[in-house]
Amino acid sequence: MTVRIAMWSGPRNLSTALMRSFSSRADCAVSDEPFYGCFLKASGEPHPLAAETIASMDCDWRTVLATQSGDAPGDRPIWYQKHMPHHMIGPVTIADMPAHRHAFLIRAPQRFVASYRAKNELRRPELLGFAQMRRYFEREADRIGRAPPVVDSDDILADPAALLRVLCDALAIPWDPAMLRWREGPHPEDGVWGRHWYDQVNRSTGFGRPPGPLPRLEGDYAAVADACADDYAAMAAHRITAR
Repeated sequence: MTVRIAMWSGPRNLSTALMRSFSSRADCAVSDEPFYGCFLKASGEPHPLAAETIASMDCDWRTVLATQSGDAPGDRPIWYQKHMPHHMIGPVTIADMPAHRHAFLIRAPQRFVASYRAKNELRRPELLGFAQMRRYFEREADRIGRAPPVVDSDDILADPAALLRVLCDALAIPWDPAMLRWREGPHPEDGVWGRHWYDQVNRSTGFGRPPGPLPRLEGDYAAVADACADDYAAMAAHRITAR
């Protein structure tokens, strides 16, 4: 039986590093934002490398869902899927993945905004996916009768080994110390958009240092972060911590 893990996150949230971490396991396959092409084709959002991304991916919501719900690449027993809720703007939602084990990766909105604006234009808070991720979190909590796993990127960076051990326990998979290190450079599973977005993680071989104080934002950037604050706080109240 394939254990499919759907990790829901926004952009610029340690999500690629966490995908690297799971890909270091010998028992785990990974997928990099499989619905991204569908999102770009349907929304027309002017993201960097949008045309190349659409050309490189299956952009049919239904067949992408069927693929992600099937057997893992290479028949691996675990399949880690990196998903972003704001990519799900077609007929497919988290409700169509009842056999997945869902988890949520969050980050303080100020850090999100400061990192995102360095890579792409940030016009509205919906592009960060906080509100939709909270709706997905609440729906999954109602479905399973308890809060699904929530991890904060700051907590991971503060103590990667301890936090990832607790995350593995919450996902009912064994802990593997191999998750702490990975090969430098691009990885075969990366989407083509990695040429624009993944420069920092491509220089890494493990998780970075704990972050410093929250960045100070002004004007429209501060307004976007403020618009995400309640959704972040609602999920952060359920985050798992190292024991």
